[in-house]
Amino acid sequence: MAQIKCHGSICVSRIWFFLLFFHYPVHGQVRYSVPEEMAKGSVIGNVAADLGIDIKRLKSGRARVVTGDNTRYVDLVTDKGTLVVNERIDRELLCSDMSPCSFSFEIILENPIQLIEVMIEITDVNDHAPTFPKDEVNIEISETATQGARFRLDNAYDPDVGVNTIQSYNLRPTDNFVLKQETRPDGNKYIEMILQSPVDREKQEELSLILTATDGGHPQRSGVMKINIKVLDANDNAPVFSQNIYRVSVPENSSKGTIVAKVSATDADKGANGEVRYTFRHTGDTNSGVFEINEMSGEISVNGTIDFEKSKKIELSIEARDPGGLTDSCSVIIDVIDVNDNIPVITLTSFTNPIPEDASPGTTVAVINVKDLDSGQNGQVNCFVTTKSPFVIKSSIRNYFTLQIDEQLNRETQSDYNITITATDEGSPSLSSNKTLHIRVSDVNDNPPIFEKQSYTAFVLENNSPGTSIFVVRATDADCCQNARVSYVLEDSDVNGVPASSFVSLNSETGIIYAVRSFDYEQLRGFQISVRAHDGGSPPLSGNATVHIVILDQNDNAPQVLYPVQTGGSLVAEMVPRSADVGYLVTKVVAVDVDSGQNAWLSYKLLKTTERGLFDVGLQNGEIRTVRQVSDKDPVKQKLTVVVEDNGHPSRSATVNVNVVVADSFPEVLSEFSDFTHSTDYSDNLTFYLVLALASVSFLFISSLVVIISIKIHRWRQSRIYYQANLPVIPYYPPQYADAGCTGTLQHVYNYENPPNTDWRFSQNQRPGPSGQYRFYTTQERWTSNGKMRASPEEATGVVTGTGPWPNPPTEAEQLQALMAAANEVSEATATLGPGSRYGPQLTLQRAPDFRQNVYIPGSTATLTANPPQQALPPPQAQVLPPSQADAPKAAQTPASKKKVAKKDKK
Repeated sequence: MAQIKCHGSICVSRIWFFLLFFHYPVHGQVRYSVPEEMAKGSVIGNVAADLGIDIKRLKSGRARVVTGDNTRYVDLVTDKGTLVVNERIDRELLCSDMSPCSFSFEIILENPIQLIEVMIEITDVNDHAPTFPKDEVNIEISETATQGARFRLDNAYDPDVGVNTIQSYNLRPTDNFVLKQETRPDGNKYIEMILQSPVDREKQEELSLILTATDGGHPQRSGVMKINIKVLDANDNAPVFSQNIYRVSVPENSSKGTIVAKVSATDADKGANGEVRYTFRHTGDTNSGVFEINEMSGEISVNGTIDFEKSKKIELSIEARDPGGLTDSCSVIIDVIDVNDNIPVITLTSFTNPIPEDASPGTTVAVINVKDLDSGQNGQVNCFVTTKSPFVIKSSIRNYFTLQIDEQLNRETQSDYNITITATDEGSPSLSSNKTLHIRVSDVNDNPPIFEKQSYTAFVLENNSPGTSIFVVRATDADCCQNARVSYVLEDSDVNGVPASSFVSLNSETGIIYAVRSFDYEQLRGFQISVRAHDGGSPPLSGNATVHIVILDQNDNAPQVLYPVQTGGSLVAEMVPRSADVGYLVTKVVAVDVDSGQNAWLSYKLLKTTERGLFDVGLQNGEIRTVRQVSDKDPVKQKLTVVVEDNGHPSRSATVNVNVVVADSFPEVLSEFSDFTHSTDYSDNLTFYLVLALASVSFLFISSLVVIISIKIHRWRQSRIYYQANLPVIPYYPPQYADAGCTGTLQHVYNYENPPNTDWRFSQNQRPGPSGQYRFYTTQERWTSNGKMRASPEEATGVVTGTGPWPNPPTEAEQLQALMAAANEVSEATATLGPGSRYGPQLTLQRAPDFRQNVYIPGSTATLTANPPQQALPPPQAQVLPPSQADAPKAAQTPASKKKVAKKDKK
């Protein structure tokens, strides 16, 4: 509840407050307005009545006036409860020109303690008359001064305020001069005396004027100033300021001697009449001595202490005068700038920590309050984050700011931040303060496990032990803690229709892949598995990788000799004429190795010979050649032992025996034939000797019949060749051939066996054996079971083709076919020439398998271009065909044709 009472010129404002149920039971406030200059003892107001306090309470509570700088002006009369003037109050002395003017104090009562706030406002009384700085001033005016010339006059000063201060000026007489008054926006009045009519020194050298200043008080007061005007001669140009008003600012802490402003006036006169002097005109008492001016340069500098709290604006009046007495004036308004001497204070009112990395932009992390005790711009603060970060400061309400997420966080990139918040005021220079927040980012399972590679290749040697560690896969997860815990799973897949888990197993913790079984390179070259990595997040994330397991070959297979075929049913001998030159090709050892790579690279060495220095074998191609000229002293029977080694570690090998006959004619061979038979392991030695004797006796008889029989054979072959011409059998060639331009030709091959079985054959592109880079032109002799000789289709045409140098080893299928062929040949030879044979061993000159057709190096996928198709062997009774008929196309063999051939053979 509030009440206002007025007693004459005294107004009382009374405010009651409810009782507080604490230590201070009563609190009140009262405001009085009194005029200045009241006599001592004058009653200001009745506090007891205005606040409803009993007089007894004032006495018992020992009421008294306390605190306040101006308590000497009032006193409390306890017996009456009134406040009275204790000392004359001068408003101008107390508050100068500030309005309104007031002071406050407190009255305290004890038992219980009670405080009463009292505020007294002092109203102005028109107790001062306007006064001029000087009672009399002297002004010199040139007679040449033109109409309108201005002369600035000093303002009168009245310390009263409001209507009691100066309200108007009056100038008398007005014959030559009139007074111009101007009220500025700040309420101050400025007066100028303007020349209305020219003065004439010859008529009147001196003039006297009275300037009167009047205030608006009751009663009205005034002050006068006498103006003495002296008319000067000759100087007819007055100084002129570049500006009528100069406005500058100066900080309150500017040191003495600091130049604040510089005024400038120019005079059109020359010489002494053009010299200008600057002086201060009248200034207020509060600004006296604070500034000084250089009368020559017009620079205004600080001479004292500037206090913003006492005066926020200072106005100076500057006059420029030349030696002729002409003047001009201007005003300099100096704004005092408050010094920014308080720093902002940062208070953290709310803070969330840690924050999840998936928090959306705009999420509030902290609420900050910033206060600055300065005022104006110095108290206006801005808040921001000093370093680059995904956080931003935004203004909320006055002096409150929020720290928000500005960009998407990623804990894997940065898991914590030190955010420095800076608060800066807008003062000049500005003051600032900092506060650092440590913000942690919590993890979210947003990263799947990632393998080092998407595809791995692991190598394992065949014949490994089950449980052997093959490879290690490793995946990493950029998350942390449980979200980064990785486990491994083997994906369900099949390897040739068998689950992959039957081949390998996977450790779920370490990622180690183990072999479940022993691998065989010849059965399985490699396979592929898929591994999945799971993390421990919820829900879990996963990643995949493929592991290609390559089985490496070991040298676990020895070379297998394909030619010459080692059987127990026949004895093959290679024939070398005694006229053979150096380098004569005797035969070629052909072997394969089912291993791969360097384990299948074969080399041939001559282990043992009957005659040293006569034969040698090619290290890589297995070709047996003569290394010197054959002499008559060399034995007819030669036995060579060749060892075939692969390039594995350790290497494996196989040996083969090659029988060679050094002779120029067949009888010479027969003379040594018995020696060969003793070197075999056959069990039918007696039968062999009977056959040999029979063959010797029949030789001459057969020779005489050759001419007659050859005609019949020739006719019979022409009808027979159409059935067997295109059969894809393995062609045989003599193991001795001569290259174009080389010495020696393939002459004779002695094979003690029946004709080979023609039921097993190789296709044209799968024939094993060496290949040469030239075509060979040879004439072959073939001895049949009845002792006759015939020529093969190749011999008829005189062409044996080759495919180039030794290529890569054959594939597995080709190796298997070669082994089957060797087994077939051994089987047939045994069945034909065994102990139960009707005729026993027979001497036959036949063609050996043509191993020059499409040969492969084991472990390689390269394939040579197939040779032109080879013609099937004619039956043993076939005769030599003309070249034209040998080259003619022939029909493919059918089962029916096979039967017909068999019937003719019987005939």
